[in-house]
Amino acid sequence: MKPARPKRTRQRAHVKKAASLPTLTSSQIDALEATLEYTFKNKDLLNRALTHASAISDRRSRFSYERLEFLGDRVLGITIAEFLYLKFENEPEGGLAPRLNILVNREACAEASKRLGLHKFLILDTAEEKAGGREKVSILADICESVLGAVYLDGGLKPAKTVIEMAWAPMLKGLGKRPKDPKSTLQEWSQAQKMDMPTYQIIGRVGPDHAPEFQAHVFVGEFEPAAGQGKTKQEAQRDAAKNMLNALNIEGIEDDAE
Repeated sequence: MKPARPKRTRQRAHVKKAASLPTLTSSQIDALEATLEYTFKNKDLLNRALTHASAISDRRSRFSYERLEFLGDRVLGITIAEFLYLKFENEPEGGLAPRLNILVNREACAEASKRLGLHKFLILDTAEEKAGGREKVSILADICESVLGAVYLDGGLKPAKTVIEMAWAPMLKGLGKRPKDPKSTLQEWSQAQKMDMPTYQIIGRVGPDHAPEFQAHVFVGEFEPAAGQGKTKQEAQRDAAKNMLNALNIEGIEDDAE
C-alpha cells in the first residue's frame, strides 16, 4: 500500500495558486519603470502594487496592493512633511498642517497617479473595469501610494522621494499662502450668516483595519447635508466640509502667512 503524499499535494496547489495570480507584461513593467525613472530589483512588487483586490479570486490582501498602500501612505507623509519643514522654516505647526493635508489627501494622490499614468497599468477584474474602476479617485489614490511603497521596499527612501518630487512637482511648486482648513472656512461662513455651528456625524466605516475608510456628513442650517470620506475621521469631516462649501459656492479663504 502506497503512503499518502499530502505535503506534495499542498505544494502543487500552492504553485497552481501562485501561477494564477495576475501579472503585468514585461513591456508594461519596462514602460512603468521608465515613467518612474527607477528599475526594480524585485519585479513582483510592481505586480502587487498595481493589483486591485477584485482581480484576486480569494481576496487575500497580501496579493493585492492594500499592504503596499499602507506603507506608501507613510512614505508619502514623511517625505512631504520634511519638504514643508525645510521650505517654510519660519512657519509654525499650524501653518504646516493645512499644507500637508492638501498635499497628501485623496485628490492630490489621484492627481499624482494620473500624472504618472498608473491607471494604464492597473490590474482589475472585468466587473470593476466596467464600473469605471480605472478612473475612480479612490483607486487612483490607492495605487499611487502602493507604488510608492513598492519603490521604498525595493530601493529605500531616496528613490521613493525622487518619484514623489517628480509626481508632486506642480503641486509643490504652487505652494504659497497657507490654505484655510475647509472646516474653519465653513464655520466662519455659518457664523457670518448668523447660523448655528456646523455639526458632523460619522455615518460609516468600510475597508480593512489597516486601511479604514470613514464616511461623514456635515449639517449646516436647513441645507441638505454634504457627505465626505477619508482615511481618518478628521479627513472625512474635512472632505464633507469641502463638499458643502462647493455646494454653496463658497470659496476658501487663504491666510497671508508665508
